[in-house]
Amino acid sequence: MEPNPRSTAKIAGHPIHPMLVPFPIAFFVGTFASDLAHLKTGSDFWVTASLWLLGAGLAMAALAALAGLTDVLGSAAIRQIKDAWLHAIGNVTAVVFALVNFILRYRGGVPTVSTLELVLSGLVVLILLFTGWKGWELVYRHRVGVADDLSGQG
Repeated sequence: MEPNPRSTAKIAGHPIHPMLVPFPIAFFVGTFASDLAHLKTGSDFWVTASLWLLGAGLAMAALAALAGLTDVLGSAAIRQIKDAWLHAIGNVTAVVFALVNFILRYRGGVPTVSTLELVLSGLVVLILLFTGWKGWELVYRHRVGVADDLSGQG
């Protein structure tokens, strides 16, 4: 039996990437939710919340991407998995959309959420559904970062 593809970026044998990814996901989904709340209520509070959530999502996505890139560059076995590339390309696309969304909001100066910004928030969430599915494929089908050796050495 071939060994599982190993995560290169890890702490005490635990892969870092899956520890970080819930944060940008939560922040980006929160951005979309607060955009919808603004659409419903018209309250400027939700515009401000969206901008902060989007910024926090971008910061955490950068950290998660760094850990994921370390894993990809550090393991030929991971680089050979098609789902790894779909996961990575999808996440880069989501982050580019989120960055464009952030720039549009930050430059706007007007406390509102445009239709384009709302659509970008929604697209990011849809892309994250796909990339999350591919991330789970990496863990559950391809067993990336899964330690079968429970002796503490894996």
